[in-house]
Amino acid sequence: MISSSKLKAVDFYRKIPRDLTEASLSGAGLSIIAALSMVFLFGMELNDYMTVNTSTAVVVDRSPDGEFLRIDFNISFPSLSCEFASVDVSDILGTNRLNITKTIRKFSIDPNLKPTGSEYHPGPIPTVSKHGDDFEEESGDGSVLITTASFDQYAHQYAILAVNFYAPWCYWSNRLRPAWERTAKIIRERYDPEVDGRILMGKVDCTEQINLCRREDHGHHEHESYYGERDTDSLVAAMETLVASIPKVFRELALEDKSEAQNDSVKRPAPSTSGCRVEGFVRVKKVPGNLIISARSGAHSFDASLMNVSHVISHFSFGKKLSQRMHSEMKRLTPLLGGSYDRLADKSYIISHDDNKANVTIEHYLQLVKTEIVTRKSSKELKLFEEYEYTAHSSLVHSLDIPVSKFHFEPSPMQVLVTEIPKSFSHFITNLCAITGGVFTVAGILDSILHNTMRIVKKVELGKQF
Repeated sequence: MISSSKLKAVDFYRKIPRDLTEASLSGAGLSIIAALSMVFLFGMELNDYMTVNTSTAVVVDRSPDGEFLRIDFNISFPSLSCEFASVDVSDILGTNRLNITKTIRKFSIDPNLKPTGSEYHPGPIPTVSKHGDDFEEESGDGSVLITTASFDQYAHQYAILAVNFYAPWCYWSNRLRPAWERTAKIIRERYDPEVDGRILMGKVDCTEQINLCRREDHGHHEHESYYGERDTDSLVAAMETLVASIPKVFRELALEDKSEAQNDSVKRPAPSTSGCRVEGFVRVKKVPGNLIISARSGAHSFDASLMNVSHVISHFSFGKKLSQRMHSEMKRLTPLLGGSYDRLADKSYIISHDDNKANVTIEHYLQLVKTEIVTRKSSKELKLFEEYEYTAHSSLVHSLDIPVSKFHFEPSPMQVLVTEIPKSFSHFITNLCAITGGVFTVAGILDSILHNTMRIVKKVELGKQF
């Protein structure tokens, strides 16, 4: 067994009897200063330990091959009808998807961007195989030429007002014209507008009545569009079906000036114009491409000079949506991030439709960079989340084609890698020990110097040598 005397020989902290020590006022002052210094340095070290350290690097995009990029958006078009609004996607690899509807929602809005109804759901549009009669026979004019001044009058006078909005330059309008005029003659003979009063077939020249066509064909309307076959027999059958739903006493009610409630039950309301709010998301390949919102219809021809794709962007972002907690976490780790996550939010691009602003396409050129935030715990690297920021440059471009709203996006091949590097607890404890020992040692040295200096001064005053 080891004796206690041998154990005492290895004591690092040998004790001095208390009666051999001497307390001094200078030593007490230095002790207080040393204690306060320890507390202050301890607080600074604890704050540094709690603060997250990050390192930032620019590396090649680490996304796996075949990964898709999500684009979320909410855009309001005051002058584009939901019936025609189409969301298309294309890229440099040849991908071309038209009229995406599965992940897109549309809501009719007024010129002040206020909703005017529930979500817009387009009905099924049949495929048209007959765009006119197979034989070309001059039939003359059977329909009534309608102007802006007479349109509302006819709309209130007749329960059914069937109108062909046409343009002389349009190929499809020219193919429809003979069948439309023959149908108008047949319907006029069967249901005389002056006697029966239930139906009137008319036509509007959109090159002459520009404002009327813009109101009825390029905005939201409460009338029904016809998507069926366009030969004479099909048109006559469609008109007959419409007339069958109107009571024969309509003319008498109109002549006798019955109550508005009776007339409203058979009259169609006056059309109103509005726009469309398009919201949702699409998935695209991570290569340069385009997101295009434009007017598209398989049963209509559009006059490019009348199209207006003015829009207000409420939201436009790339990548997965970040929750509020993730946003807070991102700001904690990298305060500079997030400023360009939704750079186009609340931006307006409104075109006044005059002679100088016709056929205007609005283009947005977006360059996006991926930022990935990871943490290193022990020897593992764990991915926290990722976000995309982008720059945006917009311009108005005059074009002879149908105006569109185009978002050209170009992902960067590089990405920003932000790595969180947590401090080890052992490093924190080591620093605390260094602080305690260092302050104690420095204070002891200062106390010794001060004590010896005062002792020498006293000897000098007494005339003693030292």
